[in-house]
This record gives sequence, C-alpha cells and structure tokens, in this order.
Amino acid sequence: MRMFPFSVQRMADKTVDGGQWTGCAVMFLQSLCPGVNLLSLYKDPQGKFIIFKVIKLTLTDSAGGLGTFEILKVHDADPFLGVEVKFVNVAACHQFLESYSSGAVRQYLCQHACRLLALSQELTVETQLKAGTHTLDRCLDKLDLCLQHIHLSQPERLRDEEIDELEQQLQSQARGPASQSVTIMQEESPVPSNCFKFQNRVFEDRMLTAADVQSFSNGVGRQWKHVGRALGKNCRALKGPAIDNLAYEYEREGLYEQAYQLLSRFIQAEGRAAKLSRLVKALEDCKLTSLAENILDPQPRE
Repeated sequence: MRMFPFSVQRMADKTVDGGQWTGCAVMFLQSLCPGVNLLSLYKDPQGKFIIFKVIKLTLTDSAGGLGTFEILKVHDADPFLGVEVKFVNVAACHQFLESYSSGAVRQYLCQHACRLLALSQELTVETQLKAGTHTLDRCLDKLDLCLQHIHLSQPERLRDEEIDELEQQLQSQARGPASQSVTIMQEESPVPSNCFKFQNRVFEDRMLTAADVQSFSNGVGRQWKHVGRALGKNCRALKGPAIDNLAYEYEREGLYEQAYQLLSRFIQAEGRAAKLSRLVKALEDCKLTSLAENILDPQPRE
C-alpha cells in the first residue's frame, strides 16, 4: 500500500466545500522537434485522436491509473497545446506532481508519442504547469503548496463535448470489433502453458531480452522501485534492502541506469525463469499498463 506524507493525508480532509477533494491544473505541451507540432497535429482531424490518446496514456501512467483524473478540455495556447485536467483525489494529484517534477511525465509523453506517431526521431518536449494564476514549475520543490494551488483552482466548466467524443472513440477502440464474442471465446479457451494473458489477449511467453530491458529503462521513470518491489515478491535477489542499495549505488547515473540495473539483476538472478510474463505482471500491479503495452508492441498470439 502506498503511503503519502502526513500533510497530504490531512489535506484530503480539508476541501473547499467539505466534499470530495478535487482540483484543476492546466498542462501546456510543446514539441521542440522541428518536424513535430503537437498543436497542429491536434487540429488535424486524423491527428486529433492520436494526440488525445498520447495525453490520456501519459496522465494514466503519471497519476496512478484510470479514474484518478478527468480531461476537461484540450485547447489552442499557441505555440503550446493546453490540457485542462481535473484530479479527483489528493493522492493521485500528489503522484502526478511527483511524476511531473521528476521528468517522468515528459518521458511518458515522449514514449507514447514516438510509438503512436511512429516517429523515427526521439521526441523532446517543453512543458509548463499552471493552476489558476500560479505557475507551478516555480514551486515544484514544495508539493504541498502546489496541491493547495490545484485544489483552490476548481474546474469552471464541465467536460468539453469534443473530449466526450474522443473518450467514446477511445473506449470503442479498446473494445475492438465484436469484442464481446471474442472475450467469451477467450474465456472458454485455456491459455497454453507457454503463453500468458494480458488485457484479454494471449501472448507467447519468453525470456526477457536486451530490447525489453531498454524499453523498460526508458519508460519506467521514478516508478522503477515500485516495479522492483513487485518483482521482488518472487525474486530473492530483489528482497530486503536490495532495491534501496541499487538506488544509492547508481544515484549519480540517473533513473535510466537504476532501472537498467534492476532488471539486469532480476535476469541474472532468475536465469531462464526471468520471463516476460513476470515483468508484465509487475507492471500491471504498479498500474503501468501502457509501458507493458509498449514492451509487448509486437502482435499478440492469434
């Protein structure tokens, strides 16, 4: 169970109107790559849904899963693309702020954009975060203050009709054609012993590869410790102080190297038992399903 600072726990009890904690922030996004203009892509009928999906996946990763936030509006803030977000609980908002301050939000955004837009180059983005008249980038070292600004900036509108349509389109895509009958067939069919199931799809299991380690290290950000503890439930090499020792030993090298060393140690300790299914299960437990999807990018077993 994730623990939050005492001040955050207290804040959950202190709301503007005595009801459920909510708050609103606007995240501004701009690509620094000459060939990729997020605002222009969103204005394009074909690009709009892809950019919306990139934003939705990024927020899902950084705020701890679906149901923790609501996108109210995406608007033109030339040269930025503005995303108005409503957070529905203080813990999710705190996790988002941690992800934003660590740079993980930018990592998630770049990862999803590169995959969904099929970019040949690495994407670099500039971000700004505001709540009302406050620019939160200036006080990210004081997350409690940021939470207060976001809570006091209550949403002034309901969700935009355009966002409703995009959400429905996203849900339809997730279900897929004839999803109900396919799901029933999958439930009736046993999963082969050399396969595993993820989001109602069956994948062939295999040993983790160098490409898997790289994808994981690029995308996991500050969540690598949580994934490590999930893996450590069934891996003796990652139990006890092992993860904290890795964090200390590779602190200067940064998050990528810490994540890389974590998964490398798992593979070294588990040998042939270091399977893809175990990593995917750990990511799923940590609500990092979009990262799991990225690692499972090859087509699933039919």
